Amino acid sequence: MKRILILGAGKSATALIHYLLEHAEQYDWHVVVGDRDQSIAAQKIDGNPRGTAIAFDVNDADLCAKCVQESDIVVSVLPAQFHLRVAEDCLRFGKHIITPSYVKANELALDAAFKEAGLLFMGELGLDPGIDHMSLMQLIGEVKAFGGEMTAIRSFTGALIAPESDTNPWHYKFTWAPMNVVLAGQGTARYLRNGSPQYVPYNRLFDQIESYEVPETGTFEAYANRDSLPYLDTYHIEGVPTFIRGTLRFQGYCKAWNALVRLGLTDNTFTIPDADQLSWAALMDSYLPPFNRDKAIDQRTADFLQLPLSSPIIDQLRWLGLFSDTKIKTKAGSPAQILHDLLVEKWVFQPEDRDMIVMLHVVDYSLNGKSYRKSSSLTLKGDAKDTAISYTVGLPMAIMTKLILLDKIDLTGVHIPIQEQVYTPLLEELKQFDIEFKEQLEEIS
Repeated sequence: MKRILILGAGKSATALIHYLLEHAEQYDWHVVVGDRDQSIAAQKIDGNPRGTAIAFDVNDADLCAKCVQESDIVVSVLPAQFHLRVAEDCLRFGKHIITPSYVKANELALDAAFKEAGLLFMGELGLDPGIDHMSLMQLIGEVKAFGGEMTAIRSFTGALIAPESDTNPWHYKFTWAPMNVVLAGQGTARYLRNGSPQYVPYNRLFDQIESYEVPETGTFEAYANRDSLPYLDTYHIEGVPTFIRGTLRFQGYCKAWNALVRLGLTDNTFTIPDADQLSWAALMDSYLPPFNRDKAIDQRTADFLQLPLSSPIIDQLRWLGLFSDTKIKTKAGSPAQILHDLLVEKWVFQPEDRDMIVMLHVVDYSLNGKSYRKSSSLTLKGDAKDTAISYTVGLPMAIMTKLILLDKIDLTGVHIPIQEQVYTPLLEELKQFDIEFKEQLEEIS
């Protein structure tokens, strides 16, 4: 009997756990799910005799080592900063490991050791990163196969609220880690356009956006995501003049979020003490230039942002309660933390809500003197059983676990899922769960 260890039983692990338990009898597996809250792990196992729920604390070195040693493969859905600790135990006891998080430099440094031990560390195996890598590599492979010379590659993903559950003027609700959303884009984004690097600082990121049409779904705003340039090497597309990875949002979100950035409310570098003694209007007042105090706070904000008071952006800020006399609930925290606490209340994902994943890849290429554009898109909504996030993060890890245990993968070392032997069977099986890309081809001038 093969023993699978899953560390972390949060929302993103639900589909992972269910898939492995559903296949456990067929393949003679036992699935051990560890979480700091053992009751959450037990809920996910739901009495399945092929599963065991345990209390797990990654900071308990002896417990972590024992759990890893007793397993055949480890899937870590813990916060990203803990993967290295688990990976080192996997290396010590000769176990493969899978994670959905970005592979960091200190994890990549284990590559030689994992290869020497004949083990696989597969990271970035979720949605974004994960399915985005696999589906784009498949599209690039198709263009290369018939000799197309690629001139531009654009890749975007959005974790959104389904239109039928869109009930606020921001057209957004939290379907994944809220603080990651609040801090998104901080730093400088970098991508390639017409052969030249482009840099977009944080104060312009949500203002410097483009629109993209996703077939059968709608029009979305896209902003650049982090640093795209390292992926030129990762995807083996050196020489492509234009390349960008980005994030999708519904129309009207980005410029409103840019207002929060300009006001300073996304700053996470200092603490406001006794914040709970302030109203939201008082906090806004403290961020605005000390002029025209005879005007209402919403008008002063509009003046600062150089917007008319009737602007939808001012309405979006008003809807959040930023001009109200309501007291802030956060006792002390950075502006970003205070904003986070407000948004968690305002952008709450209700039990009856459905989320939606939208992914779009667009490849421009030339062939036989003509120019073409090939696009590949995915739209997936959650259902009453689970969220689209859980399906798209958990299922790739689950399928990869199966492939490794069945000796279908011939890889050792530290990798992300860009190999044909990985993405071909994974993307094919994901179709069974309606995670399927639709392609379009058009000739362009």
